[in-house]
Amino acid sequence: MASRGIDFLITYRVTKLLVTPFEKQEAYKFGIIDDKGKVLKKYKTLKLEKERKAYTLLHRFVFNLKRILQRVGLGSKLGSFAVALALLIKEDKRYEEHQSLIEQTVIKYLKENNLYEDILNESREIPEFETDDQIFCTCFGVDVYNRDEELVSEYEYAKTL
Repeated sequence: MASRGIDFLITYRVTKLLVTPFEKQEAYKFGIIDDKGKVLKKYKTLKLEKERKAYTLLHRFVFNLKRILQRVGLGSKLGSFAVALALLIKEDKRYEEHQSLIEQTVIKYLKENNLYEDILNESREIPEFETDDQIFCTCFGVDVYNRDEELVSEYEYAKTL
C-alpha cells in the first residue's frame, strides 16, 4: 500500500513539474535556470538550502525531459524519454535502482494524456543494425549508447551507421 502512495506522489510531482513553465519554477526565481530551462548555475555551486531544494535530481531530470520534449515536440519518439532517463542515471548512478519506477511514472503520465499509443507506434520504426559498441543502458525498452560523451538513443545511433 505504501508503494502506491509513493507512486502517486512521484507521478504528481513529475506531472506538475512537466506542466509548470520554466519561469514559474523556483529554480528560475533563484537564477539557477533561464526561461528555456538552460542551466545557469551548476548544482555543485549552490550554497543555500532553499536553492538546493529548488533544483534536486528530480528537477534536473524533469527539466532535461522538458527541454528534449520542446526540441522534438510531444509527439517525439520514445528515444527522447530514454535519453532523458539515461542522463539522470549517468549523473547519479543511485537512480539506476529507481529506473523502473521512473519509467512506470512517465508511462502512466503518457497514458493519462493519451500520448502513449502515438509514441509506441513511432517506436516500431527502429531500423535493424549491428554494432560492436557498448550500450550505456536501456530505458523504456530503448537502447542508449554513449557516443563521444553524448548519450544517443538507438533511433539516432542507427542513423549514423
